[in-house]
Amino acid sequence: MKLTGAEAIIESLKNEKVDVVFGYPGGAVLTLYDALYQADFRHILTKHEQGAVHAADGYARATGKVGVVIATSGPGATNLVTGIATAYMDSIPLVAITGQVAVPLIGRDSFQEADIRGITTPITKHNYLVKKVEDLPRVLKEAFYIARTGRPGPVVVDVAKDVFAASLDYQYPQEVKLRGYRPLFAGNSDTIDKVFQELKLAQKPLIFIGGGVNLSDSSEVLKDLIAQTGFPVISTLMGLGSLPFDHPQFLGMVGMHGTYAANMATTECDLMLGIGVRFDDRVTGLLSEFASKAKIIHFDIDPAEINKNVLAHLRVVGDLNWSLPALLQQVEVVSSELKEQVQPWIEKVLDWQRENPLTYEHDTELVMPQAVIEKVSELTQGDAVIVTDVGQHQMWVAQYYGFRNPRSFLTSGGLGTMGYGLPAALGAQCGLPERPVILFVGDGGIMMNCQELATAANYNFPVKVLIFNNQSLGMVAQWQRMFYGGRYSHTSLKGQHTDFVKLAEAMGVTGLRVTKPEELGIVLAEALATPGPVVVDIRTPETVDLLPMVPTGARLDQMIMGGTEG
Repeated sequence: MKLTGAEAIIESLKNEKVDVVFGYPGGAVLTLYDALYQADFRHILTKHEQGAVHAADGYARATGKVGVVIATSGPGATNLVTGIATAYMDSIPLVAITGQVAVPLIGRDSFQEADIRGITTPITKHNYLVKKVEDLPRVLKEAFYIARTGRPGPVVVDVAKDVFAASLDYQYPQEVKLRGYRPLFAGNSDTIDKVFQELKLAQKPLIFIGGGVNLSDSSEVLKDLIAQTGFPVISTLMGLGSLPFDHPQFLGMVGMHGTYAANMATTECDLMLGIGVRFDDRVTGLLSEFASKAKIIHFDIDPAEINKNVLAHLRVVGDLNWSLPALLQQVEVVSSELKEQVQPWIEKVLDWQRENPLTYEHDTELVMPQAVIEKVSELTQGDAVIVTDVGQHQMWVAQYYGFRNPRSFLTSGGLGTMGYGLPAALGAQCGLPERPVILFVGDGGIMMNCQELATAANYNFPVKVLIFNNQSLGMVAQWQRMFYGGRYSHTSLKGQHTDFVKLAEAMGVTGLRVTKPEELGIVLAEALATPGPVVVDIRTPETVDLLPMVPTGARLDQMIMGGTEG
């Protein structure tokens, strides 16, 4: 089949079962966009390249498929960098196809030339520069294979402008042969035997789940393992949704803003099963004191993660869809003995949970941010896809929304990217058109990619955008309040006069506002019932602190508590 390079890319996307791409056209990719037009291939035009890559990321997280983004050379490609880094930190499968100047112009500081391969090398799983049209089918086959296999991640395919127009005899490869890349599925079964022996000895075991459970779609077998062992469970931010929030053995999120029960269980456990986790610094607190009484068993598909931050007594390298069923098979034989053995421990951690629940100051005149999240959780019954930006609201959502399903919580964990939320929510809605998608965002973060409200209107994506408007960069201001003597250096947004309702309406989106507690339930119900995208400007207090909090450099049991029921 004789095709141009541009046509070969589209045919390759079809072979990879790609049903939508996100992007923004420009000079170096005009031939590709002309081919997209002629092929009638679904394309979502965002208002900025960063919006496109975050949308592809949200699509990938929500659906489990590879997200695809297209951008032109130079600034188009460099505008993808933050989104690529966001996906890399959270192990999200992306393929970014960028244009490059024509082959004779490469390396000459040509107009709109940037070395996107060099720029993205530290933040991609792999990347390519394609200078020969014959290489395109192989490169694209490899790019998708690398992005989705093993530990997922982003891959950049940079294509010289003249390659799009050149012709080739197109044949898509049936298999991939990459020297040095052998993504592991099954590991060493002897290790599973050793893990099983440790489980039988443990008096205070703890299961610690992370984003790897969501990414591998292994939450069902995880539930079976938890049921058979009777062990208590804690989660990272990225692991939320893998287990229903009201599961009787679930203690909540651990770490800097984790629950009292989760942090104390980590401090006191004698065996920790870390499943698909990175042992990030926001989780561990003072690293030398993290789970210091425990033997740690680390389950991960990426051997580079094991012993990187926390030393593991046992390492289980392989896909969770191999390791968890293998362990479950052994555990089922001694299930009743394990449950009996850990009964005093489970009673103790559940006492911690009952005696020290998450609480906050209730107010009859002010709309408390935690109350907003609780009301949304009540109205949606935990069935929505929840997206957040980054900041206080992100952690409050982790604490107070009742997640029930995997892949239902989309947030920038590792990089902490403000501006991620809105475009990611659009990508999720694009991939899951029948699911309600709700974005929680601060009045700081919404401004970083607010132009994508126009994208929501253009495609009628019915995302509900809830803006926590406290006229402050809340998380940074809290740190200034707690650790910098209340010196609010450039974190107050008072006097900046952005009317979010008018902003929404100017971009073709319905705008609503909440200023009093009695309005909250009525307006939220209206927003959820309104067709199409909706922005709700919710006026919240300026100085509400996010608690509990483990200060930097402190142990997990040195939490700053706060909040009372009333």
